Amino acid sequence: PTALAVSASTVAENAVSGTTVGALSTTDVDAGDTFTYSLVSGTGSTDNASFAISGANLVTAAVFNFETKNSYAVRVRTTDAGGLTFDRELTLTVTNVNEVPTDIALSATTVAENVAANTVIGALTTTDVDASNTFTYTLVAGTGDTDNAAFTITGSDLTINASLNFEAQNSYSVRVKTTDQGGLSFEKVFTLTVTNVNEVPTDIALSA
Repeated sequence: PTALAVSASTVAENAVSGTTVGALSTTDVDAGDTFTYSLVSGTGSTDNASFAISGANLVTAAVFNFETKNSYAVRVRTTDAGGLTFDRELTLTVTNVNEVPTDIALSATTVAENVAANTVIGALTTTDVDASNTFTYTLVAGTGDTDNAAFTITGSDLTINASLNFEAQNSYSVRVKTTDQGGLSFEKVFTLTVTNVNEVPTDIALSA
C-alpha cells in the first residue's frame, strides 16, 4: 500500500463514544487487494487511546470537550491481504458545539430606598463554557417572578422602575433569563433587598 486516507477528520464535542469520525481507505496498485486497519504505536500515536477502529471506520473511544482539548493525533496502519503495511499519522479536530449557560450572577442585590427611578441595581453576567458567547437578558414568568413588574433590564443592567420605600416593602423577587446567541438559555431567581435610609422628621405633636 502507498497511501491511507480518512473521509473526515473532525468530530463534534460531546458526541457519544463510538461515534464514527470517518471511513478509512487505502491506495494500492493491486486493484483487488483487501485491507485491515489498526492503531499502532509510533510517531504521532499520542492520542490512540481516545479512538478505535471498527471495520474500516475510525471511531471515538471517548467523549471530547472542545474547551479542554480540540486537536488529537493518531497513527493508523493499513495492512493488505499479503501482510504488507503502510502507516500514516492523522490529526483529528474536535469542533465546538454551543452549550447551555449554567448560571447568572448579579453584581449587586441591594438598593437604598428613595433613590431615583431607573437607578441601576447591578449588572448581570452569565457563566458559560463557551468563552466567546454573547447574551441577552429578560425578565420572565415563572417561580419567583413576583416583583418583575417593578424592574426593567436595559442591556445587562437591572434597574428599578420607580423609587422604592423600605417601610412599604423591603424585599423583592425577580426571575431573570439569559439567552446566548444560539438560543440556549438559563433562568434564575434573585432576591433584591431595599436598605433603610434615615429620613427627615415630618411633624411634631404636643400632647396638650
